[in-house]
Amino acid sequence: MIVHLIDGTYELFRQFYGRRHATKGKDEPLGAVVGVLHSVLEMIEKGATHVGVATDHVIESFRNGLWPDYKTGEGVERALLAQFHPLEEALAAMGVVVWPMVELEADDALASAAHLAAGDDRVERVCIWTPDKDLAQCVRGERVVQVDRRSQKIRTAAGVRDKFGVEPPLIPDFLALVGDAQDGYPGIPGIGAVTAARLLNQYGGIEGFPAKVLGDNRERALLFKNLATLRTDAALFRNVDELEWRGPTAAFAAFVDRLGDARLLERGLKAPVA
Repeated sequence: MIVHLIDGTYELFRQFYGRRHATKGKDEPLGAVVGVLHSVLEMIEKGATHVGVATDHVIESFRNGLWPDYKTGEGVERALLAQFHPLEEALAAMGVVVWPMVELEADDALASAAHLAAGDDRVERVCIWTPDKDLAQCVRGERVVQVDRRSQKIRTAAGVRDKFGVEPPLIPDFLALVGDAQDGYPGIPGIGAVTAARLLNQYGGIEGFPAKVLGDNRERALLFKNLATLRTDAALFRNVDELEWRGPTAAFAAFVDRLGDARLLERGLKAPVA
């Protein structure tokens, strides 16, 4: 089987701004939710049988306590934030497994789900649907891969090496050194992507760097590595069979009425059940 793990928060952002462009700035109250549901149904129509969606129930996480400038919900548009929780409810009503994260982030859920799924010998491949560079650390050979929905490109371990210059397990070290503006930590002054890759290929992880390489920035680099390291121990499911889509629940029809898109119910009822 192939397990599909979807970054629901990323998909919600993508649908929100994509639809805003299409509607010339007029936001539909639950338009982004409708878009995400259609995209998930399209995957199922194309053969996806085992699907899980991770969401940020709140944007803040335990990382905000480690670094005061870590990303928060500040600046996220209210019209978009208002669709976070309805998305989770809608996915559950459609019969899709959803993991709303609070202390951890959606990325941690994807990493944990990938770890759990890859441990099952029946699983041929785990596809993590997000372009987020953080998730590159979860890629393993050609068995656990990243998929960018926009470009339809699949990133294997070889693809991670080509893009970042390091093996997937060193991605947290790489991000710690170069920084991640989206997540809110700056990296180490004077170290860019080329230098970071060279150092990591020479010495391995940051812990193995000679003291003179980072000097007074060593502890900060290790802190940033901790921020960049995704947790893989969230107990999201016991068996990948729990991710099998078995069709919409009885609550889906009522939720479709709330969303105002009758095509969702039609597609949901016609979509193939494994």
